[in-house]
Amino acid sequence: MRVRTFELRLIAAALCAGWTLTAFLVLLAYRPGGPLDLLVGLTAGLPILVAVAALVWPPVAREGNAFAWLVWLGLGTLLVLAPSIAGVLGQLLARGPQTLLPSAEAAYPWVLALLGTSLFSGLGVARATLGGSALRRRRLARGALIAVVATAGISLAFSGAAVGNEVALRDRPVAGSRFGPANPALELPTCAQPVRQATSARVDVELAGDVDGAPLGTVDVVGVRRGDDYRWVAYVATSRELGQHGAARIGDSKWRLDNATGWQLEPPGATGGREGLDRAVLAAAIEGGTRPAAEMLGISYFEGARARHCRVAIDGPAFEAAFPDVRRLVGDVDLRHWRGELDYWVFADGELGRASGRLSGPASGIVEGGLQARVRATMIAIERDRSHAIVPPTH
Repeated sequence: MRVRTFELRLIAAALCAGWTLTAFLVLLAYRPGGPLDLLVGLTAGLPILVAVAALVWPPVAREGNAFAWLVWLGLGTLLVLAPSIAGVLGQLLARGPQTLLPSAEAAYPWVLALLGTSLFSGLGVARATLGGSALRRRRLARGALIAVVATAGISLAFSGAAVGNEVALRDRPVAGSRFGPANPALELPTCAQPVRQATSARVDVELAGDVDGAPLGTVDVVGVRRGDDYRWVAYVATSRELGQHGAARIGDSKWRLDNATGWQLEPPGATGGREGLDRAVLAAAIEGGTRPAAEMLGISYFEGARARHCRVAIDGPAFEAAFPDVRRLVGDVDLRHWRGELDYWVFADGELGRASGRLSGPASGIVEGGLQARVRATMIAIERDRSHAIVPPTH
């Protein structure tokens, strides 16, 4: 029994650590400026109390089958909780809508993890209060009741604080945003209006892909553009390549970065490179998209800046022109028969600030025996029309 108790306490300690990390992330990183920011972080720490109960009163079982089920309950809860923590970390660090509850699909893993933690703890509390000699069915019923009450109470407390904070932020004027004007009095352009080209921007692009669910890798591009001048670096981690490459242009001078040689000045008249960055997405995927009329999907908020959400159809060649690093994921396969769609957001200044594209097609030529391949790309252009310094690369 002592060994089993120790093992169950180890699982409870892991649950405590997971929920503590979640609360720590929300408490420190969730700061959209609402009046309930602190309360949201505090309510995110309530599951810690539930996990601590399992640490104090582990749900010990004498029979081997019951003990195995308890272990699988704790491990299954950890398997749900761990990727959820990674997801909320990405959400808090992403430059996107400031909401912790964007949809029911995003919330249900947390509810499932909380229910598993509450049941794991509830069975231990039930055994501590009823005694080890009580009927198993009675202990199970009390543990399930504790789990349901704890899950419902904590879910209502956290969602109430988070939603209340979002409602308070909706009507609060924002001084400024990296994504664009935050003045609610400005009228947003429609999806049918031409998108203006920003004079400058900081641009991040993320690409990922998979074949039949197996990941192909990722490409992360970080760059800055000012007029025709630019500098960007791409960090590649795919099944085909590992390393970084990049390009820069200042006036008539151009540089190229690769793993073997580092930054090298190119000869006069050299062509190629991602000269457009955000302008490439605008020109290739939106202005030259495969559907002339964009679909309007509503209005979104990004750090207080409103944006019109639009969507156009896109084919493989247009996707490649907008996101050239897709070739580092799929190689030299023919993209002419690939199809997808591009969501983009136009802000109150009439400029493109965010785009998210999806493309799919046959996996022949990418992975042997593969059927369906999918690639995804997200581009954000922030701090547009500001004075950005582009420093020449050092050799």
